[in-house]
Amino acid sequence: MSNYTQTTPVDQGQGPVATVLCCNCGVPMDGSSGLVMCYDCIKLNVDITEGIPREANVSFCRNCERFLQPPGQWVRAQLESRELLALCLRRLKGLNKIRLIDASFIWTEPHSRRIRVKLTVQGEAMANTIVQQTFEVEYVVIAMQCPDCAKSYTTNTWRATVQIRQKVPHKRTFLYLEQLILKHNAHMDTVSIQETKDGLDFFYAQKNHASKMVDFLTSVAPVKVKKSEELVSTDIHSGSSSYKFSYSIEIAPICRDDLVVLPKKLANSLGNISRLVLCNKVNNMIQFIDCNSLQIADLSSQVYWRAPFPSLIDATQLIEFIVLDVEPTGDIRGKHVLADIEVSRASDLGSNDQTFYVRTHLGGILHPGDSCLGYYLTNTNINSELWDTLDTDNTPEVVIVKKHYPRKSKKSKKRQWKLKRMAKEHNDIVANDDSRQARQEQERAERDYELFLQELEEDEELRQTINLYKHDQQNNVQTDVEVEDEDDDAPQIAIDELLDELDDMKLEDTEMN
Repeated sequence: MSNYTQTTPVDQGQGPVATVLCCNCGVPMDGSSGLVMCYDCIKLNVDITEGIPREANVSFCRNCERFLQPPGQWVRAQLESRELLALCLRRLKGLNKIRLIDASFIWTEPHSRRIRVKLTVQGEAMANTIVQQTFEVEYVVIAMQCPDCAKSYTTNTWRATVQIRQKVPHKRTFLYLEQLILKHNAHMDTVSIQETKDGLDFFYAQKNHASKMVDFLTSVAPVKVKKSEELVSTDIHSGSSSYKFSYSIEIAPICRDDLVVLPKKLANSLGNISRLVLCNKVNNMIQFIDCNSLQIADLSSQVYWRAPFPSLIDATQLIEFIVLDVEPTGDIRGKHVLADIEVSRASDLGSNDQTFYVRTHLGGILHPGDSCLGYYLTNTNINSELWDTLDTDNTPEVVIVKKHYPRKSKKSKKRQWKLKRMAKEHNDIVANDDSRQARQEQERAERDYELFLQELEEDEELRQTINLYKHDQQNNVQTDVEVEDEDDDAPQIAIDELLDELDDMKLEDTEMN
């Protein structure tokens, strides 16, 4: 073409517009802009992202699962979260020279230790020319150890400890307490958690973190707190001292379903309730129920620890009874229905056929032919001063506690739900004992955990206070078959009561923000 510049007539009385040809592709373009290259060729030939690296590193602590935000701050960030995206963008050099329009994650396998981010930016390629480009950056996750975790593996680094104890022959209270701690993230500031014979020890780097844990435990359990401190070192030049603080927490040795004899003055102050009662619920208060009248009384933690008393019989001594007849009395209070029932010990059926007529608060759920668990007081050896003060002629022979669902398998079955557990270190409390005792301790712990899971299945009110999670899809298929074969009559947990672990992570992120 001989002419580089040409004119194009324009309607509506306007003058001619000069056009030029792109020096690269020859496409006609507006000559008034002063450019010699079209917009598409500018995007292809000019890189506004020059100087921005396509690879970068992020540091990750594999123990506490936190990311390093330079220069020295360690933050929690879930994969593909806003916090992690902001951290990755801060690690990218040269990004402040251009305008960031959009940023998003590109999915990769979590175990690949790679984070891919797609960025869309705008910048000035030439005079009066703004272009938009998209590129990807790959971050390599480098595993290391943060200073806090490094301190946790050395001795004498903790500043405060919370020692939780309960003198009972089972671990049901601590299993439930563990789930409450996990639901409310009360363990997030711990340096380490150790499991002992009678309880748990929580170690903290700061005193205020331990104080928060004590406040949480006080709000969920009837506890007694004792504080002590130990002088570690003193600087004579500055006059400063270093202390270690210990919080000794004792949980009331009364658990749910325990049979309790109340002191006479205490029973009178609680509305003249019967002295022989069942423990119905335990939180920051202890709730008792009288099986003969459905009267309920709440005992505060402060009142209990003024004059503490133990339970008469705990849930480990429950035996099975068979319900032969049920006659409701007509008295109803909430979910409890008063009834006179006839029961017989399961071990007596077919031998002596001895029966007992008792009054119970479970008339709404017990029917002839059902199994129930209760305390057989006639032949039980009871060593209690409070029991000796009762009129034994008017005490019942049997106290029914709860309905029992016979299970064909005594072993822990696969369920369509699961619980989270805290990572605990086991103290070597049986290091010098033989392996037989260690096996017995392990079997006892497994039995307590299975009974706790069964209790969750049977009590809907108890399930609402903790978080239950779904198993993966493969386990769900197996569980449905096994549940139908093993426990047809046992209660099951509906799928809508279960949480997805991914949804729970998003909820935790929202609470942290």
